[in-house]
Formats: sequence, structure tokens, C-alpha cells
Amino acid sequence: MTSSPPCSGPARRLVALSLALPLSAGALAAIGAAPAYATAHAAASLATDEATDTVWDRTAYRGGVQVVPGPDDDQGTLDGSVFVDIDRDSVQDPTERGVGGVTVSNGRDVTTTDARGDYELPAFDNMTAFITQPRGYQVPVDEDNVAQFHYTHLPEGSPPLEYGGIAPTGQLPDQVNFPVVQSALTQSAAQGCVIGADPQTYNVKEVGYARNGTFDDLAERDDYAGCGALFVGDIVGDDLSLFPRSRDLTSLLNGPARFLPGNHDLDFDTPNRAHSFDTFRAKLGPTYFSYDVGNAHVVALSSIDYPINPPPSRSYGYSLDATQLEWLRRDIAAVPKNKVIVVGSHSPLLEYWYSPSHRTKQLAEIYEILEGREVVAVSGHTHMSENLRKGDFVAGWADVLDPAEGLPFTHLTVGAMSGHWYGGRVLEDGYPTAIMRDGTPPGVLTLDIRGRQVTERYAVRGTDGSDGSDQMALGLNTPRYRTWFEANRRNVGKAPVLSDPTVVGRDELGSTWLTTNVWMGSTGSSVKVSLDGRPAVEAERTQPLRGEPIRSGAEWSDPAANLETLPHGGGLVDHLMHLWRLPLPADLAAGEHVATVTATDVHGRRHTEELRFTVR
Repeated sequence: MTSSPPCSGPARRLVALSLALPLSAGALAAIGAAPAYATAHAAASLATDEATDTVWDRTAYRGGVQVVPGPDDDQGTLDGSVFVDIDRDSVQDPTERGVGGVTVSNGRDVTTTDARGDYELPAFDNMTAFITQPRGYQVPVDEDNVAQFHYTHLPEGSPPLEYGGIAPTGQLPDQVNFPVVQSALTQSAAQGCVIGADPQTYNVKEVGYARNGTFDDLAERDDYAGCGALFVGDIVGDDLSLFPRSRDLTSLLNGPARFLPGNHDLDFDTPNRAHSFDTFRAKLGPTYFSYDVGNAHVVALSSIDYPINPPPSRSYGYSLDATQLEWLRRDIAAVPKNKVIVVGSHSPLLEYWYSPSHRTKQLAEIYEILEGREVVAVSGHTHMSENLRKGDFVAGWADVLDPAEGLPFTHLTVGAMSGHWYGGRVLEDGYPTAIMRDGTPPGVLTLDIRGRQVTERYAVRGTDGSDGSDQMALGLNTPRYRTWFEANRRNVGKAPVLSDPTVVGRDELGSTWLTTNVWMGSTGSSVKVSLDGRPAVEAERTQPLRGEPIRSGAEWSDPAANLETLPHGGGLVDHLMHLWRLPLPADLAAGEHVATVTATDVHGRRHTEELRFTVR
């Protein structure tokens, strides 16, 4: 990391990408679209457009960390200061004061700056030093909106790696000074924190899909300028040469970008664990860190352990090493008890769909460190969404949780930006349907934080999530659908289209359910159905999370999702924790009927949609 001058030009750099789309607009129009997933919202043009002026455009602080040339006489100690960069040139002038009480770490030890803003930390080879951005201040961002708050020390550089790793840094410099500017955006108690999971672009074409979809959506939003966007891993898909294109995408944002590494961001040819994310560190930043905005303390953890078996195996695990775990303990100990803690990681601390295999090894220690705190955990990795609330419990967790207690706090698994790995039909707006294995479309999550209150909001790709639209899908689970599903469950992407999926015979009414898949549905949510204007009846949740085993199969599947994915590609949706169903009355008359479905989430927000179906 070297000292960087302030960057001129707009805060967003719209990048035109040359794409070779698999299908033309005319061909897509000829194919048609399935009712539950075909609505496509207008995306920005691929050509460079005039950027709309936003708060971020006017206030973004562009610069870098000040590295004062050395070497330092004391190579065992890293020192420097945190200072207010009044003239925004990334250099501490004699008149620019230091900021006291700021947390600084070398990735193991944690200290705070003194009244003059000065700090000292033990130095060791292969460390990344960083500050915790304090509330009311903003760290600099570079021309791609990537936050600059860290310095890596690796004197000899990385071992030979395919994608380069870290260049030799040489001896410790004389000082490493971290500039900040005062910020009303990070001071505010009202924050919008975007959590983006698994952009996971494997090639340039998929970079275009990401740009046309979720990144264009974020470029149109201005509700996350303070907290910014935290991308929780799998930034690319094994090809680390695409990291610069990931930065092109974050240049579209209206807020700072921070990154966590995932299992597809690894240097797979690393000789040992110490260098498994060197190229990530060189291009995107530290693998774990923390920052403060409003009343929230965000802790970003590196949860992928690689390699766990000798080469040529590419096997990885879900674990925090001893150094990171000790850092986490010290970081949390320095956080006031009245703050909300957001814990981000690539792989979930604990989750439902893959239970019991997908969990962090040090789960008990992490829960102990966070005990008594107001916590929300966010993660990605699984390419589906889950909203697990305090007290939830399934049978697969019996070895790590007390069934009487259940989860200690909310765990959110964020739907992937790539959805089901950019699968399915490519829509006219230039991105695939990519419906995931729980029926959720691609999108991003936003944590709306107001003091100690955290409310999650999922924005389906093509929307901003502000109006509560596109929060669920409705379908009919008929005997005919179940027969079709079982015959084609191993033929995803090649199955014949099921004709008349919203038609049910009178003799099938007693064994047909109306299904409602609520993307962020959870314990505390409810679904009510009114048929033809009759009084609403409450639907039953298929997976109540009260200690039962995972329920899987045609009976527990989502017809609305599978009608799209089995013929066209995407995920097989045969079990999920946010599906509700209601048996259709056996006495329904022949003819057309209207089901009005109202889903109320755990926060009391209501969403209503209709499904028209025919009894014959």
C-alpha cells in the first residue's frame, strides 16, 4: 500500500462492457416467460451514461493510507497515527490533528490511539494492519470506491503464485498513518448497510450479467452511502485475474465497498495456509477487519480454511484460525455494550439448508465472545436465502445448540448476486433468471439500522427493495405437479414444460395446496389467504424450526420456482425454511378463482399478491 493522491472525477465510473449474450431480445420475446419470475425491470444501458448526482458524489473522500518511507529503526514495532485529513491529500500536515481512541490492529493485537492519535503495535512478517473506522468519520476510498484503511507487511512477498499474490514490501516503513475525514453519514443513527453475497463471476460474460443486474440496481440507489456495501465472499469464480473487473463494478456504487474472501477467491496453488488469500489481499484488502457506522459495529470474518488436505486436493473447511479468533475476542471487548454488532462471514456460522454440515468450527467460542450482545449474523456461500431467528432449532443442530434455547441471535444467509450461478434463461435486460435452490431470485440484502433496531430488506435483482415488491411467489402444488416433479427432478434445465400449472381438477382439490414462498420469511412471519373475497385463513409453514428434521421432497417443494428451473435451468427447490401452504377447500366450484395472499413479516411489514387459478 502506498500513499495515494485524491482522485478527481465523479464518484461513480460507469463502465461499458462488451457482451456476447446467448439469446437475442427477439428470441427471448419468442420464448415467453413463466408468470412467477418473468417480470423484468428496466436496467441502465450498457453504454456510459451521465451519472446522477448523489450525496456520495459530493462527499466521497478519495485517497489512501500514508506510508512514510523508512526503514524504521525498530523493525519489531509498527507505529504511526490516525489523523483528520482536512485538505484531503492523504498526508498528515503539522496542523492536522490526530484522533484519539481509534482502534488499530495488526490482525492479532488490538490497541487504541492516544490523545494525539498515535499508536504502536508489535510487528511481524505477513501481517495486515488496519484501523476500525470510528463513528462520525470516513476512511478514504480509491477511484473504485474500495475502502482504504489497511497496510500489509510481507517483506519477501508471496511465494510463486499463479495470480501474483503480494509484491515484496521490504522492511517496515518509518510510519503508517491512517487518514480520516469527519462524516455526518457515518455519524447518523440511521444506516443502510448493503450485504452482497457471491457475485462469483467466472468470466467476462458473467461480469456483464452482474453489471446489468445487481450492480446497476445499486448504482441507482443512494440509501447506503454511510455504511456502504460489504461483499461477503466469492467475489470471482476461481479466476483471480477478474479482480480488477470486480473493482470496475464497485466503481458504480454510491458508497464504500469492502470485501471478504470466499472459497472461490483462493490462491489454490498456495504452499500453505498463510498465503491462501494473498492475491485477494493484494487486490481487495484484508481478509478480516471491523468498522463502525451509526450505532453499529460491523465485524467481517474470514471463515474459509484452506488447504485442509495435501495437494492436489482443493478441499477447504469452515474455520477461524487461532490468531483471528484472538483478534475477534479483543475487538469485541473494546466495543461498548450498547452497540449493535453485525457479524459478516462468507460461509454461515450456522444454517438450515445443509444442516448439519455447513457450520463454523469455532461456533461455541464465537457465541461465547458475543454472549449478551445485540447481534445479527450475515453470510452467503450457499446461494439461497435464510432468515433464522433467535430460538429457532432443527434436529441437525442438536450437537451444537441446546434445543431448549435454539439460536442465540438472528442468522441471515443472503441470496446470491449471481443467483444459481447465472443459470436459467437470459432476460431482455441482460441477466439470467438464476432462481436459487430455495426459490429466491438473485438480489442483495440491506440491513436498515435505526439505533439498536435492525431490519433486513431483500431487493430482488431489478428492484431497490424500497417498496416491498417482489417479496414472494405463489403456486399450486397439485398431484399432477408432484408427478411431473418426481419424474424430472434429475433433469433440471431439460424437463418438459408442465402445461396448465394453475388448473386443478375437482377430484384433486383434497390433495392440492396453494403455496407461498416468502424470500425472507421467518419465525414470526405469517401468511393469510382469502379465496374469492372470503375471510382470510392462515396458511401453515412447512418448516416451523421447532426441532423437527428437515422436510424434503415434492410435497415440501415450491411449484412456482420449479416450473421455471426444471425446464430452463436454476436450482431444484425441494426443501426450504420459508414456504407456507394452505389446502384448497374440497368444495370449490368449477371455474376461475382468485387467491389473495398477504404475508406479514417478523417486523410487521405486509406484502400482498394474487394468484388466479381454475377448477375444472
